[in-house]
Amino acid sequence: MKQARPFLAGAALMLAVLPSGVQASTKYSPQFPVRIHASIEKFDKSMLTVKTEKGGELTLEVTPKTSISSVDMRQLTDIKPNDFVGVTAIKGTDGKLHATEVHIFPEGMRGFGAGRRGGPERSETNATVVGMVDSAGGKMLTLSFKSQTAGTTDIDVSGIIPVVAFVPGDPNLLKPGTDTVMFVLKERDGDLIALGIVAEKDGIKPPM
Repeated sequence: MKQARPFLAGAALMLAVLPSGVQASTKYSPQFPVRIHASIEKFDKSMLTVKTEKGGELTLEVTPKTSISSVDMRQLTDIKPNDFVGVTAIKGTDGKLHATEVHIFPEGMRGFGAGRRGGPERSETNATVVGMVDSAGGKMLTLSFKSQTAGTTDIDVSGIIPVVAFVPGDPNLLKPGTDTVMFVLKERDGDLIALGIVAEKDGIKPPM
């Protein structure tokens, strides 16, 4: 059986590059990782049993190369110029992009999944912070990215939105009842492998 590839970058990288429809799906195809949101039911040595947000039960293998992380809450004031961040946003009636989540990536994830993806009404942007300024409508975050094409994006970050930073974790986080976001690969023999797990810690659940 193949082992999972390393993850500190895995969680954010796959979150960034997988289409939203694929991320939400639990219909796995061989050699194509997908994201699931699930609650842990049992962790026994290397086997993890979870219940998905749709009520289904899955059993996955956690290998020595499965990386486990959690998130810490941050504030908008913690976002600094040159930080590499991921921002989920929706288009408002004013025509502007309004952030619903901000993820601050560690330096080792810089550049992963850079660019803007999604449709006109909802988008995900992984990019470098140019600055954040007060505007007539609130606070505007300006992001710069280089993917297939270079560009900048202005996103309104006013109001109360979750801001989190990814931090390393360990198997002690895998307790019954823990809320998780998992990045899962289905092997050709049908086994499910956890490539990466972002787990709830101290009541802070993964917002993505």
